[in-house]
Formats: sequence, C-alpha cells, structure tokens
Amino acid sequence: MIYYSYEKFVVDVKKLVQMTQSYHPDTIVAIARGGVTLGHAYASATDNRRLFTINSILYKEHEREDKCEIFNIPNLDLAQRILLLDDIVDSGQTMKEVLEQLRALYPDVEIKIASLFYKTTALVQSDFWLHEATDWIDFFWEVDYLEEKNG
Repeated sequence: MIYYSYEKFVVDVKKLVQMTQSYHPDTIVAIARGGVTLGHAYASATDNRRLFTINSILYKEHEREDKCEIFNIPNLDLAQRILLLDDIVDSGQTMKEVLEQLRALYPDVEIKIASLFYKTTALVQSDFWLHEATDWIDFFWEVDYLEEKNG
C-alpha cells in the first residue's frame, strides 16, 4: 500500500490546475466519494463555484462490487465544458458508467476527465492525470480521520 499525504495532494492540485488551464472548464463534477476532496480543492484553486457531485459505489472496503451504482446526478443544463474529477481511475468501470449517463443526458456538453492516479488497464483513460497507480493507495482523506479499530 502507498500512503498519499495531504502535503503531496497540495502540490498535485496545483499541478492539475496548470495541466487543465487551457481547457477552461465552466463546470466541475466530482465523483463521490474519492473525487470530492479533489473537487473542492480544484474549485477553490480555480475560483469556480460550479462544483457538483455524482455518487458512485463500486468498492466496499477493499472489495470490488460486481456492479457500479451511480446516483444523485446533478442538473447540468448550464454546463458547456465539464471537468469530471476522481481520485483514481482504477478499473475505469465507474468512470465509464458516469460518462455514459452524462453523455446520454447532456450530449452537447464537452466532458474531460482529470484524476490524480490512473491505471493503464482502465476501460477509460483520464485526459489529465498525474501518477500511474501500481499499488493500492491509502489517501489521507480515507485513513487519517479514522479511529483506531483496535483501540
């Protein structure tokens, strides 16, 4: 397992903002839960208040479910260029299903994907990414706030 710290996250958000600068997204959609921290930081760094979330469930603990559940899709009628954010594009199943639903609802909207981590074997690849994932990643927002299970 690899620990992903807050300090590394701050540096990476700044890099991701630079990478996506030419795209000029008018709307940010973060995939919950993993993309929410990134979405908030990215929206703050770019002073973009059009931040929305979509919920997805594919993993429970470290176990992958058979089907990805997508829910709470926001109204994006005013969007022209969406930046879809998640912490990692792992199998790509979640991203694929989110993209399919968004494109069905908003066929005229341009959508690009940004992630901190990606896997080369994913069904869908990020347009903007920072790190290849080769191991399980413990993100600070997933582990730093948990109470000790044995204490």
